[in-house]
Order: sequence, then structure tokens, then C-alpha cells
Amino acid sequence: MLLPAKSEVARQLRRYRAWERSMLASPSDVAVRATFEDSGYTLCVLMGKRCAREAAEAAERYLRTNLVTCAQEQPELLSPSGRRTPSGAA
Repeated sequence: MLLPAKSEVARQLRRYRAWERSMLASPSDVAVRATFEDSGYTLCVLMGKRCAREAAEAAERYLRTNLVTCAQEQPELLSPSGRRTPSGAA
């Protein structure tokens, strides 16, 4: 499994949060809402989630962890020898 660069995740999360604040300040502005939804979609794709809120939470969690913690939280990604398997199968 490929993991996104933390710098890109941080950048997209900041973008999403900034547009979220703008959208909450101007909920009737169609252009702001559309850009907010676009930023949410980008975060969803980056984090592999279907919901922007879940993607933002996953991004925050990912940015708090290191690679070892991430692998420990998803043991199916590692084989018994500790090496990554192509399809997640041991």
C-alpha cells in the first residue's frame, strides 16, 4: 500500500479547513461552496475515504503518526516476516 506524502496531506488538509471556514462564513456563496466541496473530494481521494469529514479525520490521524504506528494499526498490510505484501495477503 502506498502512503501519501505527509507534506501533501498537510497541505490539502489546510486547504480543506480554510475553505470550510470560508463556506461557514458565507454559506450562500455558490463559488465558495463548490471550492470547499472540491477540496473535500481531493482529501477523500488522497486518504481513500468516501466522506470529507472522515478524510479530514484520517488526515489528522495520519499526520500525528509515523510509518511504524500506521503499519501497526493496519497489520493486514504486513506479512508475518514484517515485509509488505503486494495485495495485503500474508
